[in-house]
Amino acid sequence: MQKEPLTRHRGVLDWVDEVARLTTPDQILWIDGSEKEKDELSREAFSTGELIELNQEKLPGCVYHRTAKNDVARTENLTYICTSKKEDAGPTNNWMSPSDAYEKLGAIFRGSMKGRKMYVLPFIMGIPGSPFNKIGVEITDSIYVVLNMRIMTRMGTIAWKELGESGVFTKCLHGKADLNLDRRFICHFPEDNTIWSVGSGYGGNVLLGKKCLALRIASYLARNEGWFAEHMMIVGVENPKGEIAYIAGAFPSACGKTNLAMLIPPDSMPGYKVWTVGDDIAWMRIGSDGRLYAINPEYGFFGVAPGTNYKTNPNAMETAKRNTIFTNVLLKNDLTVWWEGMDGPVPDEGMDWKGDHWTRDSTEPGANPNSRFTAPAGQCPSISPHWEDPEGVPISAFLFGGRRASLAPLVYESLDWRHGVFVGATMASERTAAQYGKLGEVRRDPMAMIPFCGYNMGDYFGHWLSMGKKLTHPPRIYNVNWFRQDANGKFLWPGYGENLRVLKWVIDRCFERVDAVKTPIGYVPKPGDIDIKGLDINAETMKGLLSIDQAEWKGELGGLREFFEKFGDRLPEEIWEEFAALEKRLT
Repeated sequence: MQKEPLTRHRGVLDWVDEVARLTTPDQILWIDGSEKEKDELSREAFSTGELIELNQEKLPGCVYHRTAKNDVARTENLTYICTSKKEDAGPTNNWMSPSDAYEKLGAIFRGSMKGRKMYVLPFIMGIPGSPFNKIGVEITDSIYVVLNMRIMTRMGTIAWKELGESGVFTKCLHGKADLNLDRRFICHFPEDNTIWSVGSGYGGNVLLGKKCLALRIASYLARNEGWFAEHMMIVGVENPKGEIAYIAGAFPSACGKTNLAMLIPPDSMPGYKVWTVGDDIAWMRIGSDGRLYAINPEYGFFGVAPGTNYKTNPNAMETAKRNTIFTNVLLKNDLTVWWEGMDGPVPDEGMDWKGDHWTRDSTEPGANPNSRFTAPAGQCPSISPHWEDPEGVPISAFLFGGRRASLAPLVYESLDWRHGVFVGATMASERTAAQYGKLGEVRRDPMAMIPFCGYNMGDYFGHWLSMGKKLTHPPRIYNVNWFRQDANGKFLWPGYGENLRVLKWVIDRCFERVDAVKTPIGYVPKPGDIDIKGLDINAETMKGLLSIDQAEWKGELGGLREFFEKFGDRLPEEIWEEFAALEKRLT
């Protein structure tokens, strides 16, 4: 590890000095991203117990980590957007003034790295040489963060080179401090291009390139610079003729976004291939041909372990077999890992995510419900040959999805771009048993961006509308709902690989190969245009999957109105016009 600076960038050097004076580390180490450095850091983490080396025969290159018991998920209630004016953060974000935030967090950071090493870690969000790129420099006192950022971003020497001596970079400061929940804050300063995170060691709060830079800061930059930073997966669908169409999709938690990104075609669709470009974040710019082009700015996957298995996501299982960091899962006696919902028998015993002895008779889960795996994206069997194309891939369609038991049909297409933005703005999902809140309660999450938009979401809708005016060949916009149920609560659609049947219809619509039926909410498939051959679904069930209950949709309007009113005069008039038009079509 390098003790001398690896850059001559004056802004970086001055900032590192400033942080060192504040946090008083025993040592400053500059990260180059080499294998030698990785081995040194790993050995140190093994010696302190911060990491445990797993069975290298069965899980080569894999390690295990536990976070503090009070530090197992994103702390949205302690996540702030710090803008000069409160209204610029908007009603869906927590707000703190920049001066108050710097003072409050500065007091926690003061002297917090005494007795610790401070790592200076440069990283690229994007692909080296891409016009999409943004550079970050994260300062941290956590080896776990450094090793995770090795997987999640292109970091080290390659990032120092990309930054040069005068490039713009996001200042990303992280410190574990005392891991006290009362002294935990994740603050974003979009006007300063700065992120401060203190008091946490959990990935979503401390891997500052991910949600913090790639969404909250990037969404603010994207609005100002005329592009999109979205919480979307990107997938390519190749038909038997070798033609590939790319789709980007936004889904709230527990709606199958990662599973869709790594979908395996069913046996009933021979000759089809599905290519994973990204599972979580999409950055998109308008190309010279008036189309929208997308990249995945990440380099790895930060996936939820429980429920992941060879039925739900075989590609994820294969991806995580090597060079992976497992966090808060069950540690088996043979130094392999397990989680609830994993394939195979439940182990007799092991060490649970809290570090306590666990048996199959234990009443507590072995793995934390939010336990994670961090794995290199390049290891995914379905990774697209174009996933590192610096110019991105052309997007033909957007999918917006949620978990609705009855309201939304299996799929429908918006009437046009403006109506599509309205469809995205009305996204909602019913809470599951695994989520905080009342079972079945509707949680509104436009474009799946409520936790991640770095500015007022009223302005965010306006940005979507303005981007549509610049696109000469805009993607078509769809809503999908894999979770429609019958009167007994049984899912009507089989999901998983069979979702490709719906994607085929979406693509056929994009290229005007099939017609559709116009309804008050948008266009739905004509009977027979979604192939159900080989499925345990009859024509009547399919009719139910695509039906529109106008009375139920009218009942939805009250909740939508209440939600939109939160934004006051920051909500674009076009959204209210689309609301009124939908109300009229339903009467």
